[in-house]
Amino acid sequence: MSNRHTLTFTAGPEHIDELGHVNNAVWVGWIQDMATAHWGTVASAEHQAAYIWVVTRHEIDYRGNISEGESVTAETFIPEPPTGARFDRRVDFRNAAGKVIVSAKTTWAIIDRASGRILRVPGDVAAPFLP
Repeated sequence: MSNRHTLTFTAGPEHIDELGHVNNAVWVGWIQDMATAHWGTVASAEHQAAYIWVVTRHEIDYRGNISEGESVTAETFIPEPPTGARFDRRVDFRNAAGKVIVSAKTTWAIIDRASGRILRVPGDVAAPFLP
């Protein structure tokens, strides 16, 4: 599948909870960082100026974790075309062995910056993100 975006995250002391691994809230932040980075890399400057996205739903499966100093490679992609105002995004985090340890499906809604209103995802906005 094309149009995937990857980043690496390394767990610092500020990311670690009392169990000695990355806190669940940190994973949510990294999911948002992935979406923001993908949008900033792929979307045109015109679209970035005209629209903003908000999360309407997160579904996250935690199958493992990392400790301080360990890294994950995150990959995000849009698995299917948008439905109305909604756009689903997948984010998978792989550990050093290549195993997916955290997987998320997040649903985003697009907002017109000028009006502040949710709108249907325009086809030309979606196109660069689709396989």
